[in-house]
Amino acid sequence: MKKLSVLFCLALSFSNLAVAQGDPEAGKAKSMTCAACHGSDGNSMIPMNPKLAGQHAKYLAKQLSDFKTAALSSGKDGRNNAVMNGMAVGLSEQDMLDLAAYYANEVAQEGETAEEYIAPGQALYRGGDADRKITACIACHGPRGNGMGQAGFPDISGQHIDYTINQLKMFRSGDRHNDMNGMMRDIATKLTDEDITILANYLSGLH
Repeated sequence: MKKLSVLFCLALSFSNLAVAQGDPEAGKAKSMTCAACHGSDGNSMIPMNPKLAGQHAKYLAKQLSDFKTAALSSGKDGRNNAVMNGMAVGLSEQDMLDLAAYYANEVAQEGETAEEYIAPGQALYRGGDADRKITACIACHGPRGNGMGQAGFPDISGQHIDYTINQLKMFRSGDRHNDMNGMMRDIATKLTDEDITILANYLSGLH
């Protein structure tokens, strides 16, 4: 009962996050502890750590809330990550909003796609694979990978290749399970390692 009460409160808190506003300047001040992993402006130089610059504020706030949920549920709920759980557990709702607003206002550095991945990546991203019942990524993330902020679909363009590969594999295994209605898990379970490599490389240069 206690666990349910905690999760209900966190869910209610996130619903409030969706309508409240963050302060980018306050977020910049609060981001000092984030810079070691994500860069001073959200452009991480570490391939396994995501670029946060330019990401939709609503999505960023949800991820922070999900990390906090995981911390409070011993990883059973939310988005479990040993480092981020510890970083998020002490954040208030306003902290999350301010950090999200700050990173959303920063400009993401563009990535590149090797020539060999452009054609197969474009085909899978735009058309999916009907025979394997793989939905086209473009349906939720748009033609340039910029996502839909209000709908909760993240910007996945220009992201580090290693990070994207890792997240798709985690969705595929179920280790990451904070996706909306299980949509990413459903798609990722149908992707091969080759598919994931192709998509990650294609997305790196999509902008």
